[in-house]
Amino acid sequence: MFRGALSIWGRDMLVLRRSIFSELIAVVAYPLTLYLAFGFGLKGYISEVNGVPYPLFIAPGLISMTAVNAAFDESSWSMWFHRKVQRTIEEYRVTPVTVYDIVIGKIFSGFSQGAIKGAVVFLVILFLTPFRIDYGHLPAYVLCLAISSMTFSCLGTICGTVIDKPENIGRVQSVVIVPLIFMAGIFFPLSSYPASILPLIRLLPTTAVFEGARDALLSGSIPPQYFINLVVTAALCFALAVYTFNRKMAE
Repeated sequence: MFRGALSIWGRDMLVLRRSIFSELIAVVAYPLTLYLAFGFGLKGYISEVNGVPYPLFIAPGLISMTAVNAAFDESSWSMWFHRKVQRTIEEYRVTPVTVYDIVIGKIFSGFSQGAIKGAVVFLVILFLTPFRIDYGHLPAYVLCLAISSMTFSCLGTICGTVIDKPENIGRVQSVVIVPLIFMAGIFFPLSSYPASILPLIRLLPTTAVFEGARDALLSGSIPPQYFINLVVTAALCFALAVYTFNRKMAE
């Protein structure tokens, strides 16, 4: 199974290599703008959040946001483009490549792009901020980021599979993905929410992504409730991505 998936992943990485410079410039611009606007623009009004300097409080979330957005974008647009424009998916289907190969290959591609772009934003923010992290916390943070990127890559694969009009992919991102990201407490503590809706907010998978990643980077461990949320969500999204793609190909 993994040989076919690695072949698809390798093809996508070759495509990325041709435009890696422009891709990285584009992907760094948005989170860097947010970091400068909020991290520096508001630090005179918000010095700390829960004892953490505000620029350092928002940095893990912006890095994670870059990674998961890149994973979603790559998987959704790549799947749609290869299915509707290049018809590459049809070419895959006449080879010994299985449905699992295609889905896993696209998930690997989304995760890889998310990891590369997230790492670049991490280095840029690390250069800009005067605060330093404990590098011993990185394994827990990378684990959280890997599971999160897999989840968003699966969601992107689902969108790229079922959506036929390209503009609808952008609508899903702006109406569903972006609100879920900003509701998850990247720029403010979850305690700002009313107590009546806070339990619901904590159940959101994006809350597990950003709160879990922040705790992992700052303290070195992912809270158990968020880790369970991440793993269960990733497993469900993977199963749904395989089922959706298999059903679409059978039509």
